[in-house]
Amino acid sequence: MVVGIDELELRPGADADREWIYRLRHEVYARELGQHPANDAGQLSDEFDEGNVYIVAVHQGHPAGFISVTPPWAGRYSIDKYLRRTEHPVLRQDGLFEIRILTVDPARRGRMTGRLLMYAALRWVMAHGGRTIVALGRAELLPMYRELGLTSTGTPVRSGAVAFELLTGEVAGLAQQTLRRYGPVLRDLEPRLRWRLETPFLPGTGGCEHGGTSIGALGRRFDALQAHGDVVPADVLDAWFPPAPGAAAALAAHQDWMVRTSPPAQAEGLIEEIGTRRGLPAEAIAVGAGSSDLIFRAFRGWLEASCRVLLIDPSYGEYAHVIEHVIGCRADRFTLRRQEGWRIDPNRLGEALRARYDLVVVVNPNNPTGAHLDADDLRQVLAAAPGGTRFWIDEAYAGYAGPGRSLEPYAAAADNTVVCTSLSKMYALSGLRAAYLTGPAQIVAELRRWSPPWGVSLPAQIAAVHALRDPAYYAGRWAQTAALRAELAAALAAIGQDVHVQEAAANFVLLTLARGGPAAARLVRRCRERGVFLRDLSPISPAFEGRTVRIAVREATANARIAETVTTALHDLRNPA
Repeated sequence: MVVGIDELELRPGADADREWIYRLRHEVYARELGQHPANDAGQLSDEFDEGNVYIVAVHQGHPAGFISVTPPWAGRYSIDKYLRRTEHPVLRQDGLFEIRILTVDPARRGRMTGRLLMYAALRWVMAHGGRTIVALGRAELLPMYRELGLTSTGTPVRSGAVAFELLTGEVAGLAQQTLRRYGPVLRDLEPRLRWRLETPFLPGTGGCEHGGTSIGALGRRFDALQAHGDVVPADVLDAWFPPAPGAAAALAAHQDWMVRTSPPAQAEGLIEEIGTRRGLPAEAIAVGAGSSDLIFRAFRGWLEASCRVLLIDPSYGEYAHVIEHVIGCRADRFTLRRQEGWRIDPNRLGEALRARYDLVVVVNPNNPTGAHLDADDLRQVLAAAPGGTRFWIDEAYAGYAGPGRSLEPYAAAADNTVVCTSLSKMYALSGLRAAYLTGPAQIVAELRRWSPPWGVSLPAQIAAVHALRDPAYYAGRWAQTAALRAELAAALAAIGQDVHVQEAAANFVLLTLARGGPAAARLVRRCRERGVFLRDLSPISPAFEGRTVRIAVREATANARIAETVTTALHDLRNPA
């Protein structure tokens, strides 16, 4: 049992907390430790406070301690006062989060307050897409920092009378070590703490975090299926329209037989249909139960821990999860820039490929940024890449970008490219799970050997075949999606100048909130209370700065409800009662 934790509240620091924070800083770092000279005001702050995020601990209404996080979008770190980032490899990385000024009131020391503040800072960084943490740890506290998983770089720093060391840690590793070491303690503490951060106290167990929390409204064991019409699932990119009439009719007419009948073991008929409709040889096609099935099978066969992979950042999070946490190999990031509309610059990408990678993953149109790279430009990048580089092109949303945008014909003839195409999102078959991969015959044959029989269910195979036979239906639905997307974007843009709305080349829009205003997590939570589910993009990448939301296009009535709910939620957040 941990004593002194009951009624301890952990929450984001507010403006009203700054006075006691600065007073406690002065008491500890000026009077107690002698790092700074004491002053008559009895308060201590610095030029970094404007960009700092404070997390505070309060016990029975009295300040207990605080910790500060400097996110990468602040533009500078306190470590810059002492060290040249160019001289330390860990400091040369993009997207660093600095943990600083861990401070506990003398009366609260030895009661887990400091460790819980460190844990809260880690959870905040995780919730904002952080991958690497750095900190200047006081020499006398190094055992605690190491216990929590941080590693000393051996670089000493001195400030006033206080000695520090430069510490670092990979966020994923820190989270795993914390749960491994303190999981039972944290689970015991959770009901006794007042956890007020937007992120859950305990992270999810295993797997990549996805959207689709709206499905939870139907009950954990699907006991409330009738409620699906009461919520707006704009947090996941499922189609708003039904599947093609032929697919729907086949499913309805033969459902009793389909659910009890084994499918063709290798899905030969589906492969033939894909080849006929796409003009591809059957030996260039492999099928799977959705894109994730193909990703897991292919990457685990192609990659090992020593491989180097280049990922677009931000992009679909499943790729980073499989590469870094399932396979355990290195992933570099090709960082997109908000000020460039998240565009993938083909020239800059071509330059990055000189570093020579075993695998390069490009989602096009990109999810969740929504930008699309012209097929001709991408083809030139692929053709000019160094030998031995394999490309995985994810075209899950290519149909929304318009006809003639796919690189499937190129992949079937090339030796270095595979294209993954989902039949779930664009074809309104997400619940059935169907996808295919196009690539060189040798790679496809290899993937087929790694595939279990009956991997794609009979309902999925039948529905996919009938869906592929009705391209006119889907072309019309994709055109409708573009019109609905424009209407949704206009309705959201009308909220005011403190929101920025960007249309995607796919079936969603991005809404970015102003700096200093409500965070994306707060908006998502407030809308969820009203039955409208949106996707907070913060955990995917620090590039979103904790203030960007992805909103899937739905039918016109639901889109109107989305715009109304977002408008009301933002008003309430800006004007609390």
